[in-house]
Amino acid sequence: MRHQLLHAAVLAPNGQWLTQDRPESPVRVLDGPAAMVELAAGIQHRIRNTRYRTR
Repeated sequence: MRHQLLHAAVLAPNGQWLTQDRPESPVRVLDGPAAMVELAAGIQHRIRNTRYRTR
């Protein structure tokens, strides 16, 4: 969120994560910690690919 890669991530009482990429984007529901780790891996992959293209 600090680097504007994710707008919001909120842990729901039932263990699901509610996330948004941008303020106007739809809310995604992630089922548990494994889905959150997959989201983080996807963001890291996107960062690395973007970084290599700009060099």
